[in-house]
Amino acid sequence: MSFEAIYNIAQAEAEGKAAVAAAEQKAKALIAEAETEGKTAVEAAIAKAEDELKELRAKAGEKEKAEADKLADELKTKKAVLLAKAEAKLEKAASLVVERIVNN
Repeated sequence: MSFEAIYNIAQAEAEGKAAVAAAEQKAKALIAEAETEGKTAVEAAIAKAEDELKELRAKAGEKEKAEADKLADELKTKKAVLLAKAEAKLEKAASLVVERIVNN
C-alpha cells in the first residue's frame, strides 16, 4: 500500500473521529437545551397552578376551603403526573436527538 493511501486512510479516520466528537458535543448541547426548556415549562405550569389555587382560596369562604384543599391535593397529584410525563418525554427526546445526530 502506498504512503499516500495510508495517509488518506489516516486522514479519513481522523475526520470521522472529529465528526463523531462534534456530533456528540452538539447532542449534549441540544439535550441540555431541551432539559432547560422542559424544566422551565414545568416550573411555569406549577407556578400558574399555584397562583390559581391561591386565587381560589382567597375567594373561597370557610365552608369552601375544604373543597379548595381537596383541589390542592388533586393539583399536586396532577403536578406529579405531569412532571413524570415531562421527564419521560425529555429523556425520549434526548435519545432521539442523539440517534439522529449520530446517524447523520
